[in-house]
Amino acid sequence: MPVLVPMSEADYAAFAESTVPAYAADKVASGQWAQEQALELARKALTDLLPDGLRTAGHYLYTIQDDLSQPVGRLWIAVQARGDGRVAYVYEVAIRPEHRRQGHAARALRAAEHEARTLGLSGIALHVFGHNPGAIAMYEKLGYRMTNINMFKALA
Repeated sequence: MPVLVPMSEADYAAFAESTVPAYAADKVASGQWAQEQALELARKALTDLLPDGLRTAGHYLYTIQDDLSQPVGRLWIAVQARGDGRVAYVYEVAIRPEHRRQGHAARALRAAEHEARTLGLSGIALHVFGHNPGAIAMYEKLGYRMTNINMFKALA
């Protein structure tokens, strides 16, 4: 049974509604955006990246399913130029809280490797917030390596 299923319109509506506040919260937690502007900036980012929603060219949005074909999360990848080739860029992999730490994200990323190969892509890239050590550990376990590190020190 498939791990990744193309997202339906109903799933996309739920994705758009929940990803905006989650992204805004991550940007605030990382110190990049002020709380007062975060929701507006996150909405704009989503609209800029997906102007045609599910039909935005080069973007692939999936519902992640468990072994019983039940939805447990979502994955969003897009084709990007990188170096002299093209890669899949993971914009989001999100697992519902009650299904976390069960291997669903790792299964979805392995399935994304297959999708990327099918699209003729040479690799997968992603960004992870520094305040998410669990995700960093999972990505490293799956063979991802750091390519850039941004650091910050607050001054009192």
